[in-house]
Amino acid sequence: MAFANVSEELNCCICLNVYQDPVVLRCGHNFCSRCIGGVLDAQEGSEFYSCPQCRTEFVERPALHRNIALKNIAESLQPNIPEQEISGILCSYCINSSAPAVKTCVHCEASLCEGHVKVHNKAAEHVLIEPTTCVKNRKCSVHKKILEYYCNEDSVYICMFCRLDGKHKQHLVTPINDIFKNKRKKLKDNLEELSSQRVQVKNRIQALLDHQIKVKGDASTVKKTVTDLFRTIQKKLDALEKKINDAIHKREDAITTHITKSIQNLEAGVDNFSKKMKEIERLCNMTDPLGFLQEIEAEKDDNMKTIDHKALVKTKEDFGVLHLHEGFIVTDAVKDLFHIMNQAKTDANVHTNTDIVLDMRTAGQSMMVSKDLKTVTMEDGTAMFYPFHPMRFVNNQILSKTQFSSGKHYWQVEVGRKGNWRIGVAYSTIGRSGNLCSIGSNNKSWVLRKSNNKCGVMHNDEEKNYSFTFSSENFGIYLDYEAGQLSFYELGDAVKHLYTFTATFAEPLHAAFLLYGTYAKIKKID
Repeated sequence: MAFANVSEELNCCICLNVYQDPVVLRCGHNFCSRCIGGVLDAQEGSEFYSCPQCRTEFVERPALHRNIALKNIAESLQPNIPEQEISGILCSYCINSSAPAVKTCVHCEASLCEGHVKVHNKAAEHVLIEPTTCVKNRKCSVHKKILEYYCNEDSVYICMFCRLDGKHKQHLVTPINDIFKNKRKKLKDNLEELSSQRVQVKNRIQALLDHQIKVKGDASTVKKTVTDLFRTIQKKLDALEKKINDAIHKREDAITTHITKSIQNLEAGVDNFSKKMKEIERLCNMTDPLGFLQEIEAEKDDNMKTIDHKALVKTKEDFGVLHLHEGFIVTDAVKDLFHIMNQAKTDANVHTNTDIVLDMRTAGQSMMVSKDLKTVTMEDGTAMFYPFHPMRFVNNQILSKTQFSSGKHYWQVEVGRKGNWRIGVAYSTIGRSGNLCSIGSNNKSWVLRKSNNKCGVMHNDEEKNYSFTFSSENFGIYLDYEAGQLSFYELGDAVKHLYTFTATFAEPLHAAFLLYGTYAKIKKID
């Protein structure tokens, strides 16, 4: 009983045989190396891998580690395990022992061990196959002969006698061996194709993993750049705040000092008023007329004079430049803030669209362009009668005069809610006429497109990702010329990334527009 329990523990749960080259998963379960390898191969392409025994899931294909101890135990007990548990089918001719069968003779309907195979009849009708107990289904049910042919008309396997004198005599038949060879060849071809596809999928997985690593690295670099940028801006803002506050304090001190001196002068004037008032009150209290007049004459009428209070009491307007002038200070602060932000844009090495203008020489005859060369409109039935120019398009299309041959650039475009449009970039060498001159319909342009409520991207006349639904008429376009990336964003309540083209740009690029019954406007980025 104990031996039987040990035997069960030495069986692989996949093939139900004793472990061959056992390996262990991270979950702790053991399998034959070939068995678990086949299971994991079958699971490729799924969302995850799983253990056949406990169903533990793994995001990536789990590593297989040899279980040396289990391998040694299985090999040491192998001779002691009953033969029937190894093969399952016993030799039909062994009487006193239970030797495992290595072949089965279809003609004799008997299974043979290694010893009996050597002495078995070598005649052609004695066909040896892998050990099996299902021999009857390999013989004709009528003639009890080996099935050697396939009847193509009746779609059944037949024996030689069925072919010669049976109902299949006039039918087209094919030797089973020929069918076997053809089928096996097809399976091998299919296996090679599957193997090739598996390699391609693995390569794609590896490429995605490499890209994931690159994205993480890029994200780390960008985060550091943004952090450094904000730290620099913060330092400049702190310095600007200190500078403005120092100026305010200095101005405050100057005005306060001036006001203090003015108050002191006024207080001295108040003292003079008090002295003069007391003297006049004393004279007014005199009852001797002659003495009163004599005192006044002795002071030469000084007491009859009044102090010029207008020289002492000034209105607030008289202080003029001594006001703090809040608006002036705030204006200076805003100017400095703009300078800091412009410097931040330069430090970030991203150029905005303040200088992007349209090229009138390229405008199609139905394209109306605004005076500032920022807005273009196309309406049915409109004809502008532009003069001939070799750069002019014959369709409703226009390029920007501004070109991009290096660096990182970002601009925003507003389009009309109605009509159809294409916005993006193109080389100046794009054709001016013909079916392939439209941007997106050739290999010299890359666009975001809206056509009959279908939205997506186009390049070289190939449409991709027509699953977008736009909730905004504002879009952002980001170009990294050296990296060969062109990205489109929808600027709604939240910024939504739509698509990124990857290419090797070989010529200067221009902003490009193709319109049908709508308008497009290059927006200024504050």
